[in-house]
Amino acid sequence: MSNSAPRLKKLRKLLRKAGTDALLVTNHYNATYLSGFTGEDSYLLVTQDDETLITDQRFTLHLADECPDLPLVIRGPGQQMLPTVGELIVEKGIERLGIEGASMTIATQQAVAEHVPDVSFVVTNGLVEELRTVKDKSEIDATRLACQQAAKAFMAARALIRQESTEKEIAAELEYQARRFGAKGLSFPVIVAVGQRAALPHAQPTDKRVSESDFTLIDWGANSGLYLSDLTRMVVTGRLSPKFKKVYQVVLEAQLKAIEAIKPGASCAEIDKVARDHIDAAGYGKYFGHGLGHGTGLEIHEAPRLGSNQGEVLLEPGMIVTVEPGIYLPEWGGIRIEDDVLVTKAGHEVLTDVPKQLEDCCLS
Repeated sequence: MSNSAPRLKKLRKLLRKAGTDALLVTNHYNATYLSGFTGEDSYLLVTQDDETLITDQRFTLHLADECPDLPLVIRGPGQQMLPTVGELIVEKGIERLGIEGASMTIATQQAVAEHVPDVSFVVTNGLVEELRTVKDKSEIDATRLACQQAAKAFMAARALIRQESTEKEIAAELEYQARRFGAKGLSFPVIVAVGQRAALPHAQPTDKRVSESDFTLIDWGANSGLYLSDLTRMVVTGRLSPKFKKVYQVVLEAQLKAIEAIKPGASCAEIDKVARDHIDAAGYGKYFGHGLGHGTGLEIHEAPRLGSNQGEVLLEPGMIVTVEPGIYLPEWGGIRIEDDVLVTKAGHEVLTDVPKQLEDCCLS
């Protein structure tokens, strides 16, 4: 992976600050980020001098294609992961080993310790994740592609929605269209919620038909290969009611104001407050019960997060966040609008371009 060297250099600097000789990377996404290897069941050991991937024979050709210059330890048939890891740690002369506290279980740590009794462990938290918050050009380009694929998939699937369409059928069509436009698949299981079910922020598709309400919420995203997009749009399939118009306009204005406030140096709490204050002033504050947004990347939910408790987190150029205010009214439904936004040196760039004005919601 062409960007591994600068990423590893930054990580080694963090390891020195943490007082460790090395980091055993057990989080699959972190290992991919640092090495370019997309297979599973592998650990990456990063020292101040080198890096080594511990994997098995299933991935020999896979590795030759993705990262041919990466030093490897290939486990043979019957060889277990942890004894192999222990042997490598001893061979490298590591005395203080950093481990990823969020991904390594206590049982795994104890099992590793049995093979390296003289090594002390340093529990780290979010070292690689910290690096992942700011995307480089290749990551931004991959996310931009994921946004384009998601937009094309949505417009194609939207054109096929009929009154008899079910939530499950719309979800399946979105996945088909995403793949048709070159995506590896979807970023996450699609949320399709008709009418009252749209008040459930994470509703799972059912056999409920579009004809059972006047509107439907659709939350989806595309996986361009490694990087993910995340969008939400409303589709009006029946009468455009005064209540829908009112609530939709509040959500849209809150989103536009929050996006406009995105720039380097702004705190994540500030951006959340812009949208939250607007919704609160309109009388719907208690119906907006989640944070304004989250980072995207190799995972659909990454740092940074836009929320009221994120005042110490400042936006930097290269960060990508969703902006997704919502109002969820029990026994009526919910409205959410979501876009992916890149923080730039000059301010921001909206990476998603699916139309979202009120008139754009209507099928007819």
